[in-house]
Amino acid sequence: MLERNRKKEATATIAEISAQYDRIALVFQGGGALGAYQAGVYQALADAGCEPSWLSGVSIGAINAAIIAGNESSRRLQRLEQFWQTISGRKIWVHTPEGDIYRDIRNRTSSWMTMVMGQPGFFKPRSPNPWMEQPGAEGATSFYDTAELKETLESLIDFDILNDGKKRLSVGAVNVRTGNFVYFDTDKVRIEPEHIMASGALPPAFPSIRIEGEYYWDGGIVSNTPLQYLLDQEEDRSSLVFQVDLFSARGVLPRSMPDVLSRHKDIMYSSRTRQNTDNFKRIHGLKMRLLDALKRVPKELRTPAEEALIEDYSDAGTVNIVHLIYQHKGYEGHAKDYEFSGTSMREHWETGLEDTQRTLRHRQWLTMPTNVDGVAIHDLHREDPT
Repeated sequence: MLERNRKKEATATIAEISAQYDRIALVFQGGGALGAYQAGVYQALADAGCEPSWLSGVSIGAINAAIIAGNESSRRLQRLEQFWQTISGRKIWVHTPEGDIYRDIRNRTSSWMTMVMGQPGFFKPRSPNPWMEQPGAEGATSFYDTAELKETLESLIDFDILNDGKKRLSVGAVNVRTGNFVYFDTDKVRIEPEHIMASGALPPAFPSIRIEGEYYWDGGIVSNTPLQYLLDQEEDRSSLVFQVDLFSARGVLPRSMPDVLSRHKDIMYSSRTRQNTDNFKRIHGLKMRLLDALKRVPKELRTPAEEALIEDYSDAGTVNIVHLIYQHKGYEGHAKDYEFSGTSMREHWETGLEDTQRTLRHRQWLTMPTNVDGVAIHDLHREDPT
């Protein structure tokens, strides 16, 4: 019987395997220019017939997620391509010679141009400089103006489709006044361009975004990974979760100041996703063991609180987390998240596509967990990919 089940897994399509779950979730970390990696991940999933029913993101991840959620399935990839071609359309050099040293120089030039000129369809420098503004003036609290981003979002996203209830979108932001992390969720509010912009309003580069009298900054300054919010919702549903990170918690020992700056950024924004998933698996396993122990107690001896726990834990759904992490190249440096050249964008996109295609070849990783914990975690860069 076991061998027969393995043969079924091997022959089943990705769409058939994913259809076993109550929901397919796509969770995007923030990471600026690295976000094209997430677009490649989505392309591979779409090609395999594995369309998400819930998308969640922070910062650039919120933008990618909103573009996917805010279009019919036949147009999602096209709209993602339009977004990334728009913001990465500036030509840096006519030709980049082969070799890491030339890529490094080209990337430095590209990131310098971003700081000086902004990015088309995304943001532009303020004039005058915010240091010259009076406190309270519109341009006094950010170096760049993001009005162009609103126009870009409105041109690429159908907000009626995004809010039609056929799929769920949640994006994370931080209330500037209280410091509290909040999620704007289509199950609770109607999401508009301002909510997406709030999730990506990273200070001091970008201005806070006003929504119903409150001001919000980029969710990444508190937590760059929205996975925990998703895991805390509707625990009785089975979930296949693709967690897509743009910064890796693991890395090599820095050997220069640029290495230090790059490694510092990786650690700061990686949000300890692996620790969070491992803790979730451990706690979920403890709940299942407690459930088993309580069921062994005769019903007449159980307290009302114990009966409530049995009812609650009996409905706990299985969770399968597939973790994809962008592994940056040595020549990218600490400016990799604001280096928006077309060459780098295409490289990030292609890497996301290839990593996901490799992951999907492991059909056994996608099947519903059958262990006692009801939780499985897979990572292409932690496990043997052979």
